[in-house]
Amino acid sequence: MFDRLESVENRYEQLNELLMDPAVMNDTDKLRDYSKEQSGLQETVEAYRQYKDIKSQVEDTKEMLRDHLDDEMREMAKMELDELETELGELEEKLRVLLIPKDPNDDKNVIVEVRGAAGGDEAALFAGDLYRMYHRYAESQGWKTDVIEASETGIGGYKEIVFTINGTGAYSKMKFENGAHRVQRVPATESGGRIHTSTATVAVLPEAEDVEVDISEKDIRVDRFASSGPGGQSVNTTMSAVRLTHEPTGIVVSCQDEKSQIKNKEKAMKVLRARIYDKYQREAQAEYDENRKSAVGTGDRSERIRTYNFPQSRVTDHRIGLTIQKLDQILEGKLDEIIEALIVEEQSRMMENAQA
Repeated sequence: MFDRLESVENRYEQLNELLMDPAVMNDTDKLRDYSKEQSGLQETVEAYRQYKDIKSQVEDTKEMLRDHLDDEMREMAKMELDELETELGELEEKLRVLLIPKDPNDDKNVIVEVRGAAGGDEAALFAGDLYRMYHRYAESQGWKTDVIEASETGIGGYKEIVFTINGTGAYSKMKFENGAHRVQRVPATESGGRIHTSTATVAVLPEAEDVEVDISEKDIRVDRFASSGPGGQSVNTTMSAVRLTHEPTGIVVSCQDEKSQIKNKEKAMKVLRARIYDKYQREAQAEYDENRKSAVGTGDRSERIRTYNFPQSRVTDHRIGLTIQKLDQILEGKLDEIIEALIVEEQSRMMENAQA
């Protein structure tokens, strides 16, 4: 582990020198790439330097204890040694986690797609609940959300809603939401008080940069049409809505949220780029399916990952067997307890794999 940490520190110093090189400063691509790499190493290097400093203090304190000290000084030195060794152990564990290979998408913004699945109107209402939950969670993290496309039902739900979440580390936390979410509750339309089960699916895509996906304009068909509201009625007499079709993959994206056709096209391109990136990434990693299935939250999107049980005010994440009796708080966007548990589980598995 410490050989790897030395290599990381050496690379960090090398990047410092490169970033001061005039040739690099005048090359936008290199400057961006080196700055991003250095930023990704900074926390590890700072923790390692702190570890070495405390390790040195431990050795100095042990050396002091070998000298002839009076009882009071010896007791103080022992107490200090205990504190330093505890801190050293905590830092060593932190360094092990920091050395786990990071998902290259973790720092990216995300595009989230929530769709009502089984359950008709109730599934659409639940999709609306999930959208509001993620919107509030994003607010709590200081992230910004922006709706790209929404197909409303007219009763407060969504057949489908697509939105972006912009903020540092958004994908690192939101990626665990990929999958099928199940709700168990009595619908407002149910006169007999029977509990119904409905589902909604969530797809979380990392936002792809232009340099990561090569999309040719000639491969995209652009259709323009008037925006519509619930039930399909026209809400706009101008042709501001945009539909993009990427003909090589058949991926289709629509956007009508903005009044400007140009802005709708920009938003649609952002989603199209993310979906194509996601498709190519999944195809490239198909041979590693077994490894991907072992990773928490990044498996098959049809997998049922979580149940929201209203009668018992209970939320259960089936991947890690976590049950929380705080349904109201979860739906208000207080997802930290669940997401932090999923992150810890994923880190534990990756550490086990690294040591195997």
